[in-house]
Amino acid sequence: MNNRISRRFLIAGLALALTGCGYNSIQQYDEQAAQAKQNIDAQLQRRADLIPNLVNTVKGFAQQENDVLTQVTQARAGLVGALQKPGGSDPTELANANQGLTSALGRMNVVIEAYPQLRSNENFLKLQDELTGTENRIAVSRTDYNEKVRLYNEYIRKFPAVMTAKATGAKSRTYFEVTDAAARTAPTVDFSKPAAPVAPAAPPR
Repeated sequence: MNNRISRRFLIAGLALALTGCGYNSIQQYDEQAAQAKQNIDAQLQRRADLIPNLVNTVKGFAQQENDVLTQVTQARAGLVGALQKPGGSDPTELANANQGLTSALGRMNVVIEAYPQLRSNENFLKLQDELTGTENRIAVSRTDYNEKVRLYNEYIRKFPAVMTAKATGAKSRTYFEVTDAAARTAPTVDFSKPAAPVAPAAPPR
């Protein structure tokens, strides 16, 4: 009987100690940040999934813009690669890859201005709307994730949680921020070459 009572007191004391040292809060903040990270991944994957259809639609009107279309395709591949990285995606790598895709799409959008038929194409407009909606959701998810990371990182630096973090191996999380200066480059397009005639729109399938 005494042994059972002692075990109960030991378990209760251990639970109280873990609560007092911030263990439960560390797990809670970390889980919230992990969930917010999954939301970013989901929205970035949706953006990547929309790109092939967008490229094919643009190609139907502007086949001669291969350089720009190739840049978009390569940037999309970079984002997919960052999302599918073994061991889990890295927020900084994702942010840089996503910004690289944004820059490539910016170059394509500049070219699109020369093709009025494309800009009035129903499929193109639908894809543009879907991409815009996805980009807005990415922005919201990024803000939410960075806020969750801030709360978590600040908490594990405070006493006594910092002691628990060291004992359990809890480490600071990385913010979703662009660090690659090249990815921030503003879209540029070479207009020194004369524009090719606009190709007729491909018949719908």
